Amino acid sequence: MKYFITIVLLALSLSSFGQEVSKDGKIYEIKDEKIFLEGRDVTETLNVEEKAFLYKEAATISSKIKAEKEAKLEEAKAKEEEAKRAKKEAEKLQKEKEKAEKKKEKERKALEKEKKKAEKAQKKAEKAQKKAEKEIKKQEKLQAKYQKAQEKLDDAQKKYEKLKRKGKLSPIDENKWLDKIDKLTDKAEKAKQKL
Repeated sequence: MKYFITIVLLALSLSSFGQEVSKDGKIYEIKDEKIFLEGRDVTETLNVEEKAFLYKEAATISSKIKAEKEAKLEEAKAKEEEAKRAKKEAEKLQKEKEKAEKKKEKERKALEKEKKKAEKAQKKAEKAQKKAEKEIKKQEKLQAKYQKAQEKLDDAQKKYEKLKRKGKLSPIDENKWLDKIDKLTDKAEKAKQKL
């Protein structure tokens, strides 16, 4: 009975495809619960032990083939998963690289912008300094003009007073001197106003 159950189980597992089993130098083919030797059905001519052995061997071979197929399938899945993981990793690295490059570019542009701002501020400062220097020179010039006009006025008044005291001025000369002093006074006032 034990052999019979084993034979049935083995026969069921082998029913979908045929297996070649080697025993005593002979090659048996087991297909659809039948055992063939050189293309002839020898299932009925074999005893129960031989049948059990051949079915068992066929099942073992079938299991090995199935295990190999499963192993290959698992290996292919693992390779596919590894390829997907590698691809994702490469894409991630590429994105990080692009992000870093964009950040660098942004920083470079910001530095360039700051540099231009600084240059602009520098030019503005230089322009303001030149303007201030020009204004100072102008003020100095006006100051010198005012002082010169004031000195001429003072000199003319002293000379007029001196000539008047000594009595060396005729009425025409006196008018000339007074006109001259008026003109010098106007000049000094204008120079003072410009200051």
